[in-house]
Amino acid sequence: MTRYRKWLSTFALASIMAFSPTVSMAETILGAMSKAYENNPDLNAARAGLRATDEGVAIARSGYRPRIAAQLDVSATETSSSFGDGTDAALGLSVSQTVFDGFQTRNAVLGAQSDVFAGQEGLRSTEQDILLSAAQAFMNVVRDRQIVQIRRQNLEFLNEQLNAAQARFDVGEGTRTDVSQAQASLAAAEAGLVAARAQVSSSEAVYVQIVGAAPPASMSPAPASGGLLPPSLDTAVTSGLAEHPLVKSAQFQMNAADFSVKQAEGALLPGVNLSGSVGQDLQSGDAQATIGATLSVPIYQGGLTSAQVRQSKELLGQARINVDVARNQLRQAIVTSWTQLEASRAAIAANRAQLNASDLALSGVIEERDVGQRTTLDVLNAQQDVLTARETLAQAERDAIVASYSVLSTTGRLLVGRLGLQVAEYRPEVHYEAVQDKWYGLRTIDGR
Repeated sequence: MTRYRKWLSTFALASIMAFSPTVSMAETILGAMSKAYENNPDLNAARAGLRATDEGVAIARSGYRPRIAAQLDVSATETSSSFGDGTDAALGLSVSQTVFDGFQTRNAVLGAQSDVFAGQEGLRSTEQDILLSAAQAFMNVVRDRQIVQIRRQNLEFLNEQLNAAQARFDVGEGTRTDVSQAQASLAAAEAGLVAARAQVSSSEAVYVQIVGAAPPASMSPAPASGGLLPPSLDTAVTSGLAEHPLVKSAQFQMNAADFSVKQAEGALLPGVNLSGSVGQDLQSGDAQATIGATLSVPIYQGGLTSAQVRQSKELLGQARINVDVARNQLRQAIVTSWTQLEASRAAIAANRAQLNASDLALSGVIEERDVGQRTTLDVLNAQQDVLTARETLAQAERDAIVASYSVLSTTGRLLVGRLGLQVAEYRPEVHYEAVQDKWYGLRTIDGR
């Protein structure tokens, strides 16, 4: 009995050390999120993709600007008379400027801008996904390490039970069956510990993949602050549908599709183009300059433009439906994460009560075994109940913390600023403002 209480005290201290936020130099869950925000390759790839999308606005705006080209024309002639042979060369410069294109350029620019805004919201959604993945990876490592500790303590306890069973058998107070049962439980516990250590290695590998750094020896988990969580499910749904970047992104994509329809329809309108050129014959020195205007009125393009307009309208209809799809998916995700949080909190309370009851039952069974009223098998079964209760509680504590951050993610609140992460926030609008009206230059903003 004294040994059991000593084992129980040791395990309780280990559990407190594993979950106490005051442990010196412990890595916090917010610290892991900060590292993932800076290091995660998927997130960095999404940022690069958005920077490429930003250039779409500059590409669309090029339709407002002139086209300038220089030409060098060289020609050789040969006749039956050698007196007619010769080479002509001329140097020229041409300029063309679109004056009116049926508002195609205007709608192309507005559509490209909508694509950028949709991409910015999509990036914010990706950031939240990565931060939530970091929280999940962090808590998986914490849970699996705790389970290793639980099973290690269980192995020590079963070793003591085997020694006690062998001692009773040696003095004739026990049976060979008691010893064999203790040996079987010990072997199963050893296999369980090996499996738990393998699971820790797997969870740590996922942590490295997401966070970009190896998990530290000491980790300090904590649920999302109550001040960040919505007060009720109804509030969570309302704020999530209004704030979540997935819905905003779908709305911007719908706007972009609308501008695509208008751009396609612009091909049916007349167009006006100005052109001019200057040139000089390099042999004679004669110079020539021309300027002109062209009015083009489309009459029939083989059905191409009509098909493009119909196609754009169908894509617009799809984009409108996708807004509703995004809202429905988000509503389901909010309800799921909220109910998981409530269920995990309830499970923690129930599992703690179960663990307390199992601990008391084990203490009683050990005392009864010591006076000959219970068998070694009864002790082993009671210990298995305690082991199951401890591991179930560890899982419930992990689920509750992850669910709290999942609620923030589904409601659009898992943001760097709101979490107070100690990291420089990436602002996609900075790159967009730098390139949206750029007239020339081959280098990217960062000098590549």
